[in-house]
Amino acid sequence: MSMYDRVTSALGERPEGISHSEMRKRQHDFCSEMATGAVAIITNNPVSIRSRDTHHRHRFNSYLHYLTGWHGEDGVAAFYHNGDNWMCRLYVQPRDIEKETWTGRRPGLEGALANWPVDETVSRDDLRENLSQLLDNVEDIYHIKSLDGEVDEIVELALHEEPKDPRPILDELRVVKSAGEIALMQYSADLAAHAHVEAMRQCEVGMGEWHMQSVIEGCFLYHQSEWAYPSIVGSGDNATILHYNENTDVMKDGELVLIDAGCEVDGYASDITRTFPANGKFTEAQRAIYELVLKAQLAGIDACQAGSPWSAMHHATSHVLAQGLIDLGILDCSFEEALGEDYNGLYRQFFMHGTGHFLGLDVHDVGGGRQGDNKPERVLSPGMVLTIEPGLYFGAWREDVEIDSKWAGIGVRIEDDVLITESGPVVLTAKCPKEITEIEALVGSK
Repeated sequence: MSMYDRVTSALGERPEGISHSEMRKRQHDFCSEMATGAVAIITNNPVSIRSRDTHHRHRFNSYLHYLTGWHGEDGVAAFYHNGDNWMCRLYVQPRDIEKETWTGRRPGLEGALANWPVDETVSRDDLRENLSQLLDNVEDIYHIKSLDGEVDEIVELALHEEPKDPRPILDELRVVKSAGEIALMQYSADLAAHAHVEAMRQCEVGMGEWHMQSVIEGCFLYHQSEWAYPSIVGSGDNATILHYNENTDVMKDGELVLIDAGCEVDGYASDITRTFPANGKFTEAQRAIYELVLKAQLAGIDACQAGSPWSAMHHATSHVLAQGLIDLGILDCSFEEALGEDYNGLYRQFFMHGTGHFLGLDVHDVGGGRQGDNKPERVLSPGMVLTIEPGLYFGAWREDVEIDSKWAGIGVRIEDDVLITESGPVVLTAKCPKEITEIEALVGSK
C-alpha cells in the first residue's frame, strides 16, 4: 500500500464546507454591530507577482471568505442597509470567453449570484461608478486599507478621513468556531497528522530535509489540500531556528529532525510540530530534553480549561520548563530566577516564543496574540481552537549564551491543536504520535 493510500484509508469522509445559511448568519451578526446608515467594504487579497509575468498562487482574504465563501480573485463585498434589510453586494469579474481561455473559467455575475450567499452582483468593471454611488453621503465606512488600491481611492474620495476598521468586529465573531468549522478543522488536523506519520515512516539518515517536505506536502496535495504555511523541516542545528524553512540540508546520523507543517481544508488550518531522531533512536541528552518539552506540553494542554485565562497554558508550560532546566543542570539558579518576573526569566534563553496561538482561517488566527505578548487577558471559551507548542532550543551557533556541548544542536518543539470544550480540552491532532516509544517504533518503518 502506498503512503497516499494509507493516508486515504485512515481519513474519514471529507466534511462539507460552511453552509450558506451559516454565512448569512455571520453577515447578520457583523452588520448588526454597525449603524444602519453605515457601509462595510471587504476586499480580497491582491494577486502577487512571483517573477516577471509569473504570479504566486492566489489565496483568498480570510475575512471575505468568512462572510461570503468567495475564493476567486478580485472579489469585493459591500454590506449596506436598504431601509428594510442588510444587503450583501458582490463585485466580481464578468464572463469573458477570451480571458477565460487563458486563465480559467469565471462564475460571472449570474454564477456568483446563484452559488454564493449574496443579494446582488455587479461587474468589477463597474466598481468605481457603482461603489461611489453607494457611498454617496455615507458617514460611516468600514474598510481595511492597502489591499485594493482602487477601493482605497473610492473610499478616500467619499469619506475624506480614515475609514473605520471592521476587523475588531469580525475578529470577535471568528474566535469561537461553529460545529461546521470544527468539522473542517478536525479533518485538516487528521490529514496533517497522517502526513507527519508518513514523514517519520519514510525518514532515513542521508535523506534531504526537502524529502521530508515533499512527503508531507505530497500528502496534502494528493488529498486536495495545500500547506497552510511554508513547511519547516530542520535537522540538527537547523531545528534550533524557530522559522527555518530553507529545508536544504541532509539529515545526519545522530541528529534530531523538527517538522512544523500543517494544511488547509476549505481555508481552515492545522498546525503540527513533531521532533524525532533521524536514525530512529534518541540519545540520552535528546531524550532528556524531549521528555521535558513533552511534560510541559501536556501541562499546557491540561490548562486549556473553559473559563481559564488565555495565559494559563503559557504559565503552565513555563513552570515545567523553568524547573526542568534547573533539574538538568542547564540553569544554575533559583526557580524564581529561572521563571522570572512576568515569566521572562532565564528559561527564556531557550524558550523564546509563546506557548500557543488561535487557529482557524489563519494559522495565527485572529482574536489574541501569543502568550507572553502582553495582550489583553482573554478567557477561554468552548469552541475556541488554539495550539500548544512549547519548545527548547540549544543552537550550537549561538554566541549570546553558554551551552554545554552535550546539549548543543538539540532543538525540540511539540505542537498540537486543541479545541476548548465544557468538559475539557480535546486534542484535534491526537492521531499524530508523540510518545518516545511510538516515535522510535515508527521512524524508518516503511
